[in-house]
Amino acid sequence: MKVKVRIKSKSIGELTAELTDEFSPRTFNEVVRALPIEGLANLWGNEIYFAIPVHVPEENAVEVVEKGTIAYWPPGNSLCIFWGPTPASRHRDEIRPASPVNVIGKVLGDLEVLNKVRFREKIVIERAE
Repeated sequence: MKVKVRIKSKSIGELTAELTDEFSPRTFNEVVRALPIEGLANLWGNEIYFAIPVHVPEENAVEVVEKGTIAYWPPGNSLCIFWGPTPASRHRDEIRPASPVNVIGKVLGDLEVLNKVRFREKIVIERAE
């Protein structure tokens, strides 16, 4: 199953993304049930993350993700958006979360606009349909 969403903030405007149950179905279901979600952005390298009202354990969690990945980070009950290396990355082409994450989607728009997001900026994720 797939659900189209909009990621919105003052600095980026709107980005389109797609959530999918392909990798972590339980996590996907809990996140979709919680929509719309809003939070204040934390930045860690080329990652935005913020706490959400979802609490699930690791589910097919991975240690390295692809550019544009949207994932859930169980230790922080947080949604993460990755677009490049993080402080944990071992080389410049690797995108490594702080610890394993449950992959639930992908950003479909221009990832470079994510560089504009500021610390503690409000981020909203809502259904696009």
